[in-house]
Amino acid sequence: MEHHGRVTGESIISLQNVSKTYISVHKSNEVVRNVSLDVQENEFVVLFGPGQCGKTTMINLIAGLQLPTEGKVIVDGKEVKAPGPDRGVVYQTTALFPFCTVMGNVEFGPKSRKMDKATRRERAQYFIDLVGLKGYEKSFPNRLSGGMRQRVGIARAYANDPKVMLMDEPFGHLDAQTRYMMEAELEKIWQQEKRTVVFVTNNSEEAVYLADRIIILTNTPTQIKHELKVDLPRPREYSDPAFLEIRRQIEEICDDTL
Repeated sequence: MEHHGRVTGESIISLQNVSKTYISVHKSNEVVRNVSLDVQENEFVVLFGPGQCGKTTMINLIAGLQLPTEGKVIVDGKEVKAPGPDRGVVYQTTALFPFCTVMGNVEFGPKSRKMDKATRRERAQYFIDLVGLKGYEKSFPNRLSGGMRQRVGIARAYANDPKVMLMDEPFGHLDAQTRYMMEAELEKIWQQEKRTVVFVTNNSEEAVYLADRIIILTNTPTQIKHELKVDLPRPREYSDPAFLEIRRQIEEICDDTL
């Protein structure tokens, strides 16, 4: 199992003057306006902003599920034209295959890439164990809680060995207690299996807990309003005065936006 190291200083994701406009019969709706952003290898970047501000569109542009109207998205030196296995995506409602067990879901990517059974099974087991689902390999998604389903989604994305993890409010639907637990789990998983992560949230506490850097976005059409580096030791304490100070800064910056 290869382990990815610390932030290397190389930019692995680059948005270059990216704009996105949706055009329908009667109107055009500009969602993202001229955004330029570089994300370093193994950096954990949080996109933070008000609801419906274009954060999901930015994730979809990096994922290659949508293409920019203007500008370029570069991942690992290549312009993004379509989805690819180098980018794993975890959404708010994780679309697991209901007819597959936990093991079946997690090994789906390696299997579709024709990895031999023993190797992919070992790989899937490693990530099932890592997300704390050992013993649930034969369970079907409808028997799992929301938090457990998100763990399967994270394990499934990791098992494909993507260079980049894109996470669109993955804990947004969970109750507060489960959400705290999942934030701590994700932080632990990321420490063990470093990846470049772009994580969307509109929860300032979650942003400060997880991020190396927080990109604060404006309302639509979204632009980058501010960047905050979070230089706190991990794992972080929600009640640490330095933590609360960064939250206060976010809220102050956002008050200007709305």
